[in-house]
Amino acid sequence: MTYKNDIRVVMTLDAGGTNLVFNAVQAEQEILEPITLPSQGENLEEVLGKIIDGFSQVQSKLMPKPVAISFAFPGPADFENGIIGDLQNLPFFKGGIALGPMLQEKFGIPVFINNDGDLFAYGEAIAGLLPEINKKLEESGNPKRYRNLFGATFGTGFGGGIVTRNGLLCGDNSSGGEINRMRNRSFKNWDTEESVSIRGLKREYANNTGLNIASCPEPRDIFEIGMGRIKGNQEAAIHAFEAFARDAADALANATTLIDGLVVIGGGLSGAYPLFLPKLVEEMNYPFDTMSGKPLERMEVVAYNLEDEGSLAYFLKSSSVEIPVPFTNLTVNFDPNKKIGVGISRLGTSKAVSIGAYAYALAKLGQ
Repeated sequence: MTYKNDIRVVMTLDAGGTNLVFNAVQAEQEILEPITLPSQGENLEEVLGKIIDGFSQVQSKLMPKPVAISFAFPGPADFENGIIGDLQNLPFFKGGIALGPMLQEKFGIPVFINNDGDLFAYGEAIAGLLPEINKKLEESGNPKRYRNLFGATFGTGFGGGIVTRNGLLCGDNSSGGEINRMRNRSFKNWDTEESVSIRGLKREYANNTGLNIASCPEPRDIFEIGMGRIKGNQEAAIHAFEAFARDAADALANATTLIDGLVVIGGGLSGAYPLFLPKLVEEMNYPFDTMSGKPLERMEVVAYNLEDEGSLAYFLKSSSVEIPVPFTNLTVNFDPNKKIGVGISRLGTSKAVSIGAYAYALAKLGQ
């Protein structure tokens, strides 16, 4: 599905704990210079006023007029009904705030809210990794096409979203794709996010260098140390990213077992993929032990690193064969090799969320 030729305009918002960044999207492209307002305020009314003001500024710059508002907002929330729950980084949101209905009443157009992991995945499915890989398969003469995608964000937290056959899987409680709540492979009583996050990466580096968290370098510097570009404990940096990768791989292998589709990774830590992605894919494919002593494949599919040239070439290569249809003179194609690919965001996380919000609104309007 594509909206590249759709002239309808949707107003969007990237809501974070520091800034509210407003824009508008048309034909899968942001069409304005972003309007940025601080997220924090003295009370709830001030914060809500900033949200109204930001969308009002965007609306005043648009022609044609917008058909909807659609954006990502932190949860927990009842996203389908536009109600925001108790938020840690925006503490005035407590007890249920009817943000969607408020904006719909104010602007007189439909309002759609979702979480950033879901909209990131949807944006990459509409205009990012998913169509890119399908195009490369077509160019390679491979008849295989992918229609399912899991989007994972590595950053302050570990987020996720699921797209299946052009639709976003939100769940019955606005809790679909919450991969952060999977059990941590390394620390059994923790959730995965405690390791697959900025704090988890810094903790691992600090533990292996004798530093405390307060004096630990930031992830960008740990990456540069691991790549040997700046001074520091390179071995500890590499170890930190590999530990990060092992725990992320376990969660992603679990998700892939249920979803059976491509995996795209975004978020602030995704740029460090040279240090974590090879290990992550290797761990996703690492077999289980069994009581008989014979290893069991971790997944029914084999994961390939789409950022590695050799791995990508093998992934794109068709392994289908013609087999006979019993009791006829007919043949059909059969591919005995089950493959998925793991790659990095093609759009950038913020743009993917924006396009995802746009596409989600137009899909909902078309229902």
